[in-house]
Amino acid sequence: MNIIFVSDKLARPRTFTLRPRQFALIALVWVLLPLLLAAGLFYYSLYHAPEIKSAYFQSIIHQSQEAQLKKNRAYLQTNLNAIAVRVGEMQAQMTRLDALGSRLAKMAGINKEDFQFGHPPARGGVSDVPEVDLSRSDLQHQIDVLARRMEDRSDRLMVLEAMLQEKSISKSAFPSFHPVRHGYISSPFGWRIDPINGKREFHEGVDFMVRVGTPVLAAANGVVTYARFNPFGYGNLVAINHGNGLVTRYAHCSKLLVKEGDIVLRGQEIALSGDTGRSTGPHLHFEVRYHGVPQNPISYLKAVG
Repeated sequence: MNIIFVSDKLARPRTFTLRPRQFALIALVWVLLPLLLAAGLFYYSLYHAPEIKSAYFQSIIHQSQEAQLKKNRAYLQTNLNAIAVRVGEMQAQMTRLDALGSRLAKMAGINKEDFQFGHPPARGGVSDVPEVDLSRSDLQHQIDVLARRMEDRSDRLMVLEAMLQEKSISKSAFPSFHPVRHGYISSPFGWRIDPINGKREFHEGVDFMVRVGTPVLAAANGVVTYARFNPFGYGNLVAINHGNGLVTRYAHCSKLLVKEGDIVLRGQEIALSGDTGRSTGPHLHFEVRYHGVPQNPISYLKAVG
């Protein structure tokens, strides 16, 4: 490409020849220069925005800060909600432990004033170690450790309660006979993830994985107080009152072999296992309740023998 300059000051026109590579370089500079100028102006505007008395720039800064604050609040709220759920579960567990401790104290003949369940223990002391704030991860770890310890203590206290009850109740009326001869525990007693709705819930019994039609056996002598279909998820349900506040329940049965008012003996067939009610498959749901409070059935099955 030839470029010719003509001027009154020049004796004769001057001609410049641009090679293709030079022309491409000039074109590239011509295109990039506005972009570089725009980027520089944008950076300068952001860097010095607080000093610029412009409503437009101030609004951009305010919107950016508001968006970041909303993200921080949402993150904090999510963590607080998770911790609140765990604290709520621990409070429920503490209520159960308080009630269990009171029953054990009464059964053992311990004075109520010596063990005031429901009141925090007195503590104190002086330390020269400087105070350190807990981080969120440290707090979550402490909550998890405390929750595991509470579950362990609860299981041990329930075993102790079952053993104390066994001493005061005749063996034939104590629900320690396995409700099925075969089958393994597919879902234990306590907190779990609900297999249907996926939410965390408290499982008030144990589930034995057995085939449909497996004989269901009475855990102890007693009187049948319920033998019909239960509309609240239990399906075909049998409940037996063993006296002294002890009741056992057998749910999701395919067929009932007893009726309300029948007297049953320890090890007697009372139903056939099934898949009725709120269930994901064939199994037997077995509960033990003491004065209406759900107990861990395994504690009773372990208490004898």
